[in-house]
Amino acid sequence: MESLINFGVPGLFLAAFLAATILPFSSEVLLLLLIQQSGEWLLPFVAAATGNVLGSVVNYYLGLYGNRLLFYKIFRMKERTVNRATVRFRKYGIYSLLFAWVPIIGDPLTVAAGAFKIRFFLFLLLVSIGKTTRYVILILLFFSSKLP
Repeated sequence: MESLINFGVPGLFLAAFLAATILPFSSEVLLLLLIQQSGEWLLPFVAAATGNVLGSVVNYYLGLYGNRLLFYKIFRMKERTVNRATVRFRKYGIYSLLFAWVPIIGDPLTVAAGAFKIRFFLFLLLVSIGKTTRYVILILLFFSSKLP
């Protein structure tokens, strides 16, 4: 994490990208550390943090082109588990993608969106709204705790 701090905004973009893929990584702490170092809320930090959306796009295409391989061979999911996930995704619909930022469930949602062939523009719009809103709220909460 410390080495990514040295790269500033590009390091944050990389951390946000990795955090959104199926790799276990977090970008929130780095975001807040960089903002704390700069002493102000800068738009480039929010823009770089939304590199998180790009990681979700990778997940979408993993689901779109590799869903059977991904679910059954790599993740070793059982047919029953995949069927339950399918039912849940269809029940709560595409608007569940607004919650693609939520730990543990977010990455599978973005993979499922690809597997279920959700229109890419709609996927991108919903994921972008959810993830960008999360970063802005996180920054606002961080700064509100710093006010006298």
